[in-house]
Amino acid sequence: MLSHFHYMARYNRWMNQRIHECCASLSDEERKRDMGAFFRSIHGTLNHLLLADRVWMGRFTQRPFEIESLDQELYADFSILWTERKEEDARILEWVNSLSSETLARELVYTSIVGSQTRRYPFWFALAHFFNHQTHHRGQVTTLLSQQGIDPGVTDLIGLPELMER
Repeated sequence: MLSHFHYMARYNRWMNQRIHECCASLSDEERKRDMGAFFRSIHGTLNHLLLADRVWMGRFTQRPFEIESLDQELYADFSILWTERKEEDARILEWVNSLSSETLARELVYTSIVGSQTRRYPFWFALAHFFNHQTHHRGQVTTLLSQQGIDPGVTDLIGLPELMER
């Protein structure tokens, strides 16, 4: 299971890099245009991804990341958002590489933002959700990019370059 999460962290970094490179070709207006997505725009969805990653990492590391709402804009400037995304991805990768089987076997207990309820999950399950959540919202971004005529290319986990080169 540790190996799976190591690959997921690398996949996360790789896909975020590809998505942000595609988004960089758009104007700020195009990135922030309300296109009817759950977080309205490409920029809003990218902000949500970073915000949610920080919330989950806070839960995992017992260093809470306080937010006002799930659609809170962390960074209006795309270049700052991208810099922060790269730094967060590096933190995620480093943290995942430090995990042990014992950590994955623990229980994660936290207070949900939605409804303020105490939640309890196996740690490995919450970590699987963390990576699934990222993939879900990046899929929304790839749809929004496609609507703007930008093809992000292969986004499948199986396309992770380090695996393709074997």
